[in-house]
Amino acid sequence: MKTLRNRPIISAAIAAIFLMFLFGLSHRILADKLLSSGEMPPINPDALASFPMEIGLWTGQEAPLDEAIIEATDTDAHISRNYVREGGLEGVAFYVAFGKKARDLMPHRPEVCYVGAGWTRGNTESLELLLEDGTKLSCTIFQFSRGSLIQNKIMILDYYIVDGIFCSDVSLLRSKIWKGSGAVNYTAQIQISAPISSSMDSESVKKTICDFAVKSAPLLRQLLLSFNIKDSEKEQI
Repeated sequence: MKTLRNRPIISAAIAAIFLMFLFGLSHRILADKLLSSGEMPPINPDALASFPMEIGLWTGQEAPLDEAIIEATDTDAHISRNYVREGGLEGVAFYVAFGKKARDLMPHRPEVCYVGAGWTRGNTESLELLLEDGTKLSCTIFQFSRGSLIQNKIMILDYYIVDGIFCSDVSLLRSKIWKGSGAVNYTAQIQISAPISSSMDSESVKKTICDFAVKSAPLLRQLLLSFNIKDSEKEQI
């Protein structure tokens, strides 16, 4: 295992996850509908541990979260890691939240939580990244900053996987709820982030996090689908 030398990534990742879950909105109507339509089946907290540490030229290392932060997220399972690309000059923080209830993931969005925590929202861009199998990964890239004399800046690539479908925001969840199309079985929120600095400008950071998203998204989707298959088999026994 290579030593991860990019310490600012680790600090930014922990701060980002903490701030994401300090603030949220109510969503009472949607929450009631989600409760009536069903909940995601719980999974073992260690179930996501099989996600690979080696992804192409990327090498990962666990970035454990404080127990208080984990409890605040109200998630069933999560991934919290830092990955660096070969050479150690480029790195990202990778966080996946797999909730016990779809409603618990809906309020915790970058555009809500970061602004509520005192960050200033900068550029926001919706993208469709082409994966190797021809699938399109819909995602949103946010930029945030705070501070006056010395600004801290961060870029976040955010997307969801809803029952095996990539979605850039919570619109697919809302659609399933309002249309009454049945319970949402699996939902995961994914955040890939990196600090913007003098050595890594916004375009360079964007290229880095997009590259990691393209490499990691198919592997994560396949892992989540395997949970669905296993649960279906259990129901038939």
